[in-house]
Amino acid sequence: MSGHSKWSSIKHKKSRTDAQRGKIFTRLIKELTVAARTGGGDESANPRLRAAIAAAKAGNMPQANIEKAIQRGTGELPGVTYEDMTYEGYGPGGAALMIRTLTDNKNRTVAEVRHLFGKYNGNLGESGSVSWIFDKKGVIQVNAEGLTEDDVFLVALEAGADDIKNDGHVFEIFTPPEKLDETKKALEEAGFGVVMAESTMHPQNFVTLEGKQAEQMLKLMDALDEHDDVQDVFSNFDIDERIMEELEQG
Repeated sequence: MSGHSKWSSIKHKKSRTDAQRGKIFTRLIKELTVAARTGGGDESANPRLRAAIAAAKAGNMPQANIEKAIQRGTGELPGVTYEDMTYEGYGPGGAALMIRTLTDNKNRTVAEVRHLFGKYNGNLGESGSVSWIFDKKGVIQVNAEGLTEDDVFLVALEAGADDIKNDGHVFEIFTPPEKLDETKKALEEAGFGVVMAESTMHPQNFVTLEGKQAEQMLKLMDALDEHDDVQDVFSNFDIDERIMEELEQG
């Protein structure tokens, strides 16, 4: 189990509960609002807003909620002003972490993020302390059932993808950030079941965790994921599937 994309799969399973669904909607609304505020309400001219709308639709957010969030961002409706803040640090075993937040009180958020790092044997670092480990990528997950890697790779490669991996359940296609939308569209037009498409920070290397460190890392990721201000968490940890299953079983 490695990094952000597998953690996204865990979050997808958790999102079935009403409480988690509410948190996901809150994050989506914040992203829509900030995207509209920083780049305008026209999705055709605002790639961040276009991605936020796609994520909101994938999360089954009602169209009325999407429109209201955009209108708050453009100033047509009153709303809270959020700041886009990224925090960096090291978790248990030296695994790197990048945490992207949208907050209306950055002093509160940094204090709470620092507390979570300390609680689970990590350290909040300075800006730039781990960002060099990550490359900005687009990642698309396609349902692997009934497909071969060649089927998917040929379509993805022609659309601009530069790598593909198979974890047994989904194919993960990695693209340059500017090719994400184009590649996703090509895969959908080819009839493939796109499970997820988003921009991510992909690690250049991984840190393998076992035992107590693996347990603490998962608890830290879970705590960050539960935090109301946290939008995304990227990491380069790697945990063996067997160990992961043991931890899940308690």
